Amino acid sequence: MELLAVEAVGRGLVVRAAEEVGAEAEGGTAHWYGGPVAVARLAGRLGFALLEPADDWLARLPEEFTGREVCLATVADAWAIRRPMFVKPPREKSFSAEVYADGSRLPGELDPATPVLVSEVVTFASEYRLFLLDGQIVAGSRYAVFGRLDPLPLDWGGAVAAEITEFVERLVGVAGAALPSAVVVDVGQVLDPYRAGHRWAVVEANMAWFSHAYAADPARVLDVVLRAAGPRDRVGAGDLAFVRQ
Repeated sequence: MELLAVEAVGRGLVVRAAEEVGAEAEGGTAHWYGGPVAVARLAGRLGFALLEPADDWLARLPEEFTGREVCLATVADAWAIRRPMFVKPPREKSFSAEVYADGSRLPGELDPATPVLVSEVVTFASEYRLFLLDGQIVAGSRYAVFGRLDPLPLDWGGAVAAEITEFVERLVGVAGAALPSAVVVDVGQVLDPYRAGHRWAVVEANMAWFSHAYAADPARVLDVVLRAAGPRDRVGAGDLAFVRQ
C-alpha cells in the first residue's frame, strides 16, 4: 500500500487513509485501494465503481486451466464433505483459505448460505500474482513457494515468464470475456504426482483493488488499480456486469 501511495503522489494524486476521508472528497474523482469493509462505508459517498470477478469464474473454467476439480458451493455443502478439501471464500477473507481434513473442521459460526470455492487438494510448487489490464499482463511477481510466502520479481525475459505469458494468453482466449478489464489472476505450477515436471494452472482471480502487489512494479500495478476502482461514470460498457453491488 505504501509503494502504491508513493507512486500515486508522484502522479499528482492526493492520498488519504479511509479514516481521513472527509466531506471535501465528495463530488471529486476518487479511486480506492484497500479492503471491502472500509469501502462499504465510502463507496456511496465517493462514487466508486469496484470491479470484481464473478464468484463462480474459477469453477466454470475447463480443467485444463484449473488443474483440479473446483466447484462453487455453500458452507452448508462443505460441512457435509467427509474428505480432505481446499476451501476458500470467493472474495472477502471471511475465514482462512486452506486445506481442511473434512467439512467438520470449517468454522462453525459461518452462515450456512455463504458461498465458498471447494477444490481437490493439489500441490502448487510456486505461485505468481498477475495484474491484467484489457486481457494483457502488465505486472506480476512470484508470491509463494510450496505454500509459503516468498515474493520475488518476475524475470520478464526468462523461461518462467514466457510460460506464464503463453498460459495466460490461452486462458484469456477462452475465459477472458468473463473477467473485468482490470483484474488480478494468480497462477501456479501444479506438481503432477504421476510424472516428472509441472503444469500451469489458475489459482484464483481477485479484485485488483484488494490484492497485494508483492514484488510487482508499483507503477504498473497502480494502472490496474485505478481502472479497477474508480469513478462510476468512467466504467466501460464491458465492465458494467462486474461492478460490485
